[in-house]
Amino acid sequence: MYRDAIDACGPDPLLLYNLAVLLGDLHRQREAIEAYEAALRGDPALADGHYNLALLYEKLGKPKQAIRHMSEYRRLVRRQ
Repeated sequence: MYRDAIDACGPDPLLLYNLAVLLGDLHRQREAIEAYEAALRGDPALADGHYNLALLYEKLGKPKQAIRHMSEYRRLVRRQ
């Protein structure tokens, strides 16, 4: 359903974020990372996207990427 919506509406960051959450829940981590990254290209201020992406990178043993996204998440939530 999310892919159909993205095809119809274009790469909307919120649709991509929701697709990433679903893919993560389905344990399709690589695809989830791609969807989170696409969402963040569209909206770099999407704090929850950075948070979830940090957790995925940590789970995959990629600490540099995890730290980068967790730092960005923290920076964004402090500004709110």
